[in-house]
Amino acid sequence: MKISKQVQEALNSNGPVVALESTIISHGLPYPRNIAAAREFEQQLIDAGVVPATIGIINGVPTIGLSQDELEQIASEGTAKSSVRDLPIIAAKGINGATTVAATAFLAAKAGIRVFATGGLGGVHQGANETFDESADLTTLATCPVVVVSAGVKSVLDISATLERLETLSIPVVGYKTTNFPSFWLPTSDYTLDWSVNSADEVAAIVFQQQKLGSLAALLIANPVPDDQAWNKADHDIVLEKAFAAANKAGVRGKHVTPFLLDFIVGASNQASLEVNLSLVRNNILVAAEISKAIALGGIN
Repeated sequence: MKISKQVQEALNSNGPVVALESTIISHGLPYPRNIAAAREFEQQLIDAGVVPATIGIINGVPTIGLSQDELEQIASEGTAKSSVRDLPIIAAKGINGATTVAATAFLAAKAGIRVFATGGLGGVHQGANETFDESADLTTLATCPVVVVSAGVKSVLDISATLERLETLSIPVVGYKTTNFPSFWLPTSDYTLDWSVNSADEVAAIVFQQQKLGSLAALLIANPVPDDQAWNKADHDIVLEKAFAAANKAGVRGKHVTPFLLDFIVGASNQASLEVNLSLVRNNILVAAEISKAIALGGIN
């Protein structure tokens, strides 16, 4: 594993560092908007006094803190989408890979980074009782002690089952200034949370207690997209209904359903869903930056 000099210096001095995933660069946006977004996200952290650590795989080497040239490589066509199970294969082949939530959290934890900002967490898919389709994000976070700031999970997933799995895996879920679990494009869902916090300092206190207890699980911070940046719920519901109908008509099954739905939703919403996606990532980065600074001030290693 290669750690950039800037990231390593921050870790050595217990400075604030926030990890960022790279699949949004390779698979979430078209070029050159993807590289512009990646740089914008990193600049947000720099402006907040936090060291950004975008994670990816360069020529088979997991890299913590991509350089500008490496960001360009990840943004280029042909970059492999890499979950935890793919890491040894990509390393053996010596190719470039963009890390998912699971792989980013896994590598961030190995590097000693305590906070990770993403868009939305993967979860249990609709119909998983027949397909067993469940994101590796859930099981991976059960053994990676990082704070994950997420806008919940996408509303196309089975939110109820996802929350049940998080409970089973003993992954604590805490709402950030909310008692309602957000559903990515929307700030709310039909599900309430047992716990909430109102500040980054409260999150840092939980992290300290996790460390004292020797917990290996992540801490999931559910941070809703601001109301004025969220997707209009009526439009959201109409587009999702059309998306599920289109998937059914096309005969899409299993693990192919969610990618089909998400691609359909971007087009059917005239990219409104994509704009909300970018807004909520920016919001999660701001919260992650404050949490990272609070942990650093608390002297948590």
